[in-house]
Amino acid sequence: MATTRIDRRTALKLVAAATAAALAPPRLTAREAPVMTTRKIPVSGEAIPVIGMGSSDTFDVGTDGMQRAVLQGVLRNLVDAGGSVIDTSPMYGSAESVLGDLIDEWSLGPKLWLATKVWTRGREAGVKQIDASFARLRTKKLELLQIHNLLDWREHVPTLRALQASGKVRYSGITHYRADAHAEIERVLGAEKFDWVQVNYSLAEPEAAARLLPFCQDKGIAVMANRPFADGALFARVRGKPLPPWAADVGCESWGQFFLRWVISHPAVTCVIPATSKPQHMADNAAAGRAPLPDARQRERMRAYWESL
Repeated sequence: MATTRIDRRTALKLVAAATAAALAPPRLTAREAPVMTTRKIPVSGEAIPVIGMGSSDTFDVGTDGMQRAVLQGVLRNLVDAGGSVIDTSPMYGSAESVLGDLIDEWSLGPKLWLATKVWTRGREAGVKQIDASFARLRTKKLELLQIHNLLDWREHVPTLRALQASGKVRYSGITHYRADAHAEIERVLGAEKFDWVQVNYSLAEPEAAARLLPFCQDKGIAVMANRPFADGALFARVRGKPLPPWAADVGCESWGQFFLRWVISHPAVTCVIPATSKPQHMADNAAAGRAPLPDARQRERMRAYWESL
């Protein structure tokens, strides 16, 4: 009886597929999958799904085959639910390389909206780092390139502009993750035009709503919300506590959805990027993007309930 030989790459893909299938929840059919709400990017009018995915810590797994297989389930559940936005950074260890490998192995590139960052000092060092990010992500084009935590931002602006002019990068942005940087973000936005801002925003860290989010809404700047769970602090506060009896009225079946739907229902927020290494959590997160989102009255009720805990 003839036997068929397979190469190492194919064998690894088969093992990863089997492992991911065993660890991930069942795939949703088209009828079962929730319809993901979209928001428009002000500068272009392009609509993108409101629930994306961050990769800090979660995708820094190096060459570990088992962990990569599980992360493939995370990516699969994002795409199956209608999501596409993935945010990463050279700051996140091996995350860019892991994402690049998994996206390439499963031919997910056309379905994804990739964002990464430059995080170094000096223009020449920035160019080298950005080139390395393209190589690690195995892509010739990025949707969004951001200056991470405003580091040496003036030096990187010419590089971003050149990449946009060449068509290799669609949008430019700046990021930070602390409320004490919001005033500086606003000053930078007053000095230079950027298409996107990435900033921390959650029930535990709502400071951006005071000035920065209205500023971005007024200036037509898209907002990517990071730290929607405040690095796990929100879950710690509700551990062992039930959802409010009216949770279904605001479309929430879990605390994760409660937290995410509050963030994304702010009219200035374009998308939110919760990070997870668990396929079932990605499916739950993605379900938070279904329509309709909470209105202003419901948002206030959610905030008041959180503060009462």
